[in-house]
Amino acid sequence: MQAVDPTQRFSSRVDNYVRYRPGYPADVLLLLKAECGLTAESTIADIGSGTGILTRIFLENGNPVFGVEPNAAMRQAGEQLLMEFPRFTSVDGRAEATTFPDHSVDFVTAAQAAHWFDDQQPTRHEFQRILKPGGWTVLVWNERSVDTTPFLRAYEQVLISYGTDYQDVRHERTTENLGTFFASYPFQERVFEMRQEFDYPALEGRVLSSSYAPAAGHPKHLPMLAELRRIFDENQVGGRVSMEYKTRVYYGRLE
Repeated sequence: MQAVDPTQRFSSRVDNYVRYRPGYPADVLLLLKAECGLTAESTIADIGSGTGILTRIFLENGNPVFGVEPNAAMRQAGEQLLMEFPRFTSVDGRAEATTFPDHSVDFVTAAQAAHWFDDQQPTRHEFQRILKPGGWTVLVWNERSVDTTPFLRAYEQVLISYGTDYQDVRHERTTENLGTFFASYPFQERVFEMRQEFDYPALEGRVLSSSYAPAAGHPKHLPMLAELRRIFDENQVGGRVSMEYKTRVYYGRLE
């Protein structure tokens, strides 16, 4: 069977992605200001920008940001959501083919995206090409906690039992090749805590925003939602459950 193009995995999930995916803590911006010299005039290339969740943080800081997104549905959603920002430019491009001139950006960022890059070596060469001397590469993930509460343990089991390819793309696989991406270039890691709270409709939207969740019409779709409802009812407090994350930030210079 032909593998699904990773750039198309979220085409049918854009609405739920926009409404229910977590953002990133303000600590990320503070870190880049303190450690990497980020200012409001730093030019950002946000690779795999999707609907613009990380992009927005930089735009609100005043930065000129190029959002590079190969998925048309995600890119168009980002354009709509970020149209109020005059310093935002939407780009139809890929990690290994951004279309930018040589040495044209101060930061290359990728949030919840670097594990989808097709080939790390061409992507790393592309980042080196477009970064200005002294520029930074910043990779960010929200890593969902899977065993810190009874609800999160039950939620993880739902994904294992019903997810279409969850075992192949689950959280620990997102960063397992990180050292390979940075190769011999030194990088640093910082971790921040974050959480979301959901009522049941929002929890359902959150799980359906994931590329591995069986969509309507799939034989596992309705059984998954029935189990999701059961674990929500069993664990809710005041009609809500909490999802906890560790926001992992990896940053370094590819020179």
